[in-house]
Amino acid sequence: MDTFRRILKPVVPILVTIYGLLLIYVTALPTADGNYTLGREALSWLLTLAAIGITYIIAYWLEPKVFPESKQLSMKLPKLTVIAGLLLLAPLWLVVEGYLVYGLTSLVHPVRLEHITYNPDELREDLLACVHAVLLAPVLEELCFRQLAISPFRQRKSKIIVCVVMAFLFGILHVRNFIGASLGAMLFGLVFIWTQNIWYAIILHMSRNLTITLVVIYCVLGLGEIRMSSTPVIYLFDAKVVFAAVVMAVIGFIMLKKTSQNRSVNLEP
Repeated sequence: MDTFRRILKPVVPILVTIYGLLLIYVTALPTADGNYTLGREALSWLLTLAAIGITYIIAYWLEPKVFPESKQLSMKLPKLTVIAGLLLLAPLWLVVEGYLVYGLTSLVHPVRLEHITYNPDELREDLLACVHAVLLAPVLEELCFRQLAISPFRQRKSKIIVCVVMAFLFGILHVRNFIGASLGAMLFGLVFIWTQNIWYAIILHMSRNLTITLVVIYCVLGLGEIRMSSTPVIYLFDAKVVFAAVVMAVIGFIMLKKTSQNRSVNLEP
């Protein structure tokens, strides 16, 4: 069994990527032709829920049997104060991500940015798609590309190397958003390694995608202007959004710090 583990462990990231790609393909089939009706979206949601269930069973029951190292990781949902703090931190990451992608892309070629505009059909499609992007996709992607890929490795150095590899592969799967997806995957992977709980990465991922949806509504209501590039995917926000993201991040950091301090006090004899 030990020999089998040694042979299998180095190829786990590749196997997980193939598995994740298969799940993404299957769950996207109902809307693959660009027809985003409620019925087709609902079918995609059901397929994603089934994929989450299968992946959770693999991560919680099967993988720890093959790789005992996985048992040291928690899958317990954090406290509400921690969830709230993470939700408040994520918008600032989206702001930082936008400028990082813009800066890196500009080194290679000029970036054409346009103000976000929506017609009623585009808005309806995006709002339907956000259910999957906010509530379902982050759970499936983090369980697959972080939990399954990283948890078999015991040493922190090995986990970080796998995190980098998976960030690169995750970026490739997102094609047009290669840089942004890779940077996000790197952040989520490092958070998972640090906290040893996949829910922290899932919540950050959810909040990041939720922020994009809120930005769309912000533009549609005429509250501000957001510039965007679709290839690669870049969001550059106006001063009001940047200021709000900084304020929320400060509040979120304070909440997380207080929760951490309270936990330390409770652990003292």
